Amino acid sequence: MPSRAIAARELAKLFGAFSHPDRVRIVEALREGERDVNALQETLGVSHSRTSQNLAVLRAHHVVVERKEGRHVYYRLVHPEVAEWVLAGLRFLEADLADVVQRRMAIEAARQVWTDK
Repeated sequence: MPSRAIAARELAKLFGAFSHPDRVRIVEALREGERDVNALQETLGVSHSRTSQNLAVLRAHHVVVERKEGRHVYYRLVHPEVAEWVLAGLRFLEADLADVVQRRMAIEAARQVWTDK
């Protein structure tokens, strides 16, 4: 298999790890450093099992690693710069919003012109 195809397949797998809003929020929460499951659960406002399931996906994709200390399990980002990807993704959303605002304004202007006749 050509190297570009292998790289694309692996990147697609990695991007798949971010395909759930909870997992994106976990990455964002871990941007500032290590946190335990209970803190992440509280931040997300979801059940312990849902938090654990999403952490398992992130672990399987080598996005986070765990550290056990007694009964507590702490998680951190393997590569903290991945949180910057999340922030960079907001720029794409902002660009789409600007386009939506422009279209909405154009529609409203057309409505005013068309109804004034």
